[in-house]
Amino acid sequence: MTAWGSRRRLLTALTHSQACAGAIDEHGYWIRLHRPAMACRFEITLADRECPFVPAARAALDEIDRLEAELSVFRETSVISALNRRAAQAPVPAPPQIIELLARCQWWHQETGGAFDITTTPLSRCWGFRRRQGRVPDAVEIDLARAWVGLDRVEIDSTGGTVAYRQGGIELSLGAIGKGYALDRAGSLMRSAGVPHALLSAGRSSLLGIGGRNGGWWIDLVSPLFAGGPIGGLRLRNAAVGTSGAGEQFVIADGRRYGHVIDPRTGWPARGTVSATVVASDAATADALSTAFFVGGAELARKYCAQHRDVLAIITPEHGSRYPIVIGQHPGARILQLRALANADSGRS
Repeated sequence: MTAWGSRRRLLTALTHSQACAGAIDEHGYWIRLHRPAMACRFEITLADRECPFVPAARAALDEIDRLEAELSVFRETSVISALNRRAAQAPVPAPPQIIELLARCQWWHQETGGAFDITTTPLSRCWGFRRRQGRVPDAVEIDLARAWVGLDRVEIDSTGGTVAYRQGGIELSLGAIGKGYALDRAGSLMRSAGVPHALLSAGRSSLLGIGGRNGGWWIDLVSPLFAGGPIGGLRLRNAAVGTSGAGEQFVIADGRRYGHVIDPRTGWPARGTVSATVVASDAATADALSTAFFVGGAELARKYCAQHRDVLAIITPEHGSRYPIVIGQHPGARILQLRALANADSGRS
């Protein structure tokens, strides 16, 4: 099956294919089921002894297909597309799971001081990233786009089951969280089917570990600031990992590189962080916070993790530190030794 190219190929990536062999008997083998969805490759890895659960893995992939049809803004029939067309005129009914997800997004938006926001589509369009035609807009264009951005402009009625936009021009997009949410839903189905151990991934940015023998699933951490292989690793057990970075979409103007992750608070691409990796108990949270911490940097990560004791962040700064910055902790993750970032300050001031 041919995999689609990831829309969020990260500068700091998560890989498991080389290292996770340590999780089972060396004489065993891996079963990998995969399918293209949400512009990336979703993959479920099982040990050979879990082969009776292959049908459960296939059902989980079917659920991911269904969720893409429900969530994607690139499908006119999706729930999110319907909200974007109609919610500025009147409250629009939405399924309970969508109401719950949007309410969680609003909570993350508030808890991160606006660094996480699922209404940034006007800014992405303004910068040309929506059509992969990056450009540097002028300040007036950015200000105009910012007038349509802000999750606080979306009213979510959990009791009545409706969503309303307080003004026209608002557009929801779940690109920063959809993959993680899909992994959570797929993982829930697999747990209900009795699957004891599985590793679910979406592209190179989102992972969900169910169980994890012999100390947990091994996850490599790599960085563009170090060309000599992984900069460290994680042992992951019953936890999720999300990573955000500037990726392959960017525009260069006057010698300055502008990445595609926009800071919704300013309207300009986020700066100062090469990547942000987060370990949390579910993949949606890991995805949301990795985006927020990429935007807000180590300062926001420290503030958030001080108030939420079950979140681990690994921040790769653009300059100023020889090592990735580790903040917080999660009971399902154990960090292996981190290597220094070669030439961390070279040419990145």
